[in-house]
Amino acid sequence: MLNKIHEATNYILSQTSLKPETGIILGTGLGGLVADCDIVKTIDYEEIPHFPTTSVTSHEGKLIFGYLNKKPVVIMQGRFHYYEGYNMQEVTFPVRVLKFLGISKLLISNAAGGINRNYNIGDLMLLNDHLNLMHESPLRGKHYREYGDRFPDMSEPYNKNLMALALNIAVANNIKLHQGCYAAVQGPALETKAEYKMLGKLGADAVGMSTVPEVLVAVQMKLAVCAISVITDLGFSETLRPASLEKIIEASINAKPQLSKLFLELV
Repeated sequence: MLNKIHEATNYILSQTSLKPETGIILGTGLGGLVADCDIVKTIDYEEIPHFPTTSVTSHEGKLIFGYLNKKPVVIMQGRFHYYEGYNMQEVTFPVRVLKFLGISKLLISNAAGGINRNYNIGDLMLLNDHLNLMHESPLRGKHYREYGDRFPDMSEPYNKNLMALALNIAVANNIKLHQGCYAAVQGPALETKAEYKMLGKLGADAVGMSTVPEVLVAVQMKLAVCAISVITDLGFSETLRPASLEKIIEASINAKPQLSKLFLELV
């Protein structure tokens, strides 16, 4: 695996001389942030040795190098999910590559189902904690010292300074930004009424099928992490309505201006 990371990194370095400071992972329907980027180089995932390829239609599958607010960034326009059939090492492979490319900060977005009854469709939630219910860890298996600690501390996986900055940016720009706990599940089926109810009792404010594996690896590799969910559907058991990918993507796209503003200012 370490050799594969080096081979992917070396290929990318042969394609661009830009040295990104910040990595950004864009979730379902959130690829529009790329429009705000002064693009220097775009690389299709399938061109990169050992890189997975996304099978989800709302994920473009491109690695984009450029500048946001004149700061060098690398943007993953589309991520990988456990439910696609990849193992956790494959799902988080790009995060390790981004670290080897030189990033020190990682911003993550995702689409999530709202469990907290104070949330509405289109709201944003700043992750301040998470519940890992995916039952497999990307840290499992052979360990290399280049990865970081074998037993990384997860008492504060989300960087306090970035969280405080995000909240200040939200206030300054009149953006409604909740704070909450994100529950990560395998998917791809959405939750039953009983499962939403259970997750609420466990302390989750929102639920999704990504992010936590990337966060585990990022924290292990000493990256400062900030993650924001777009609430695209609501999981209140007594009023639960069937959800569709089309509606989820529509809600994500509608939230793009606010999310883009937050990420631009954070960068």
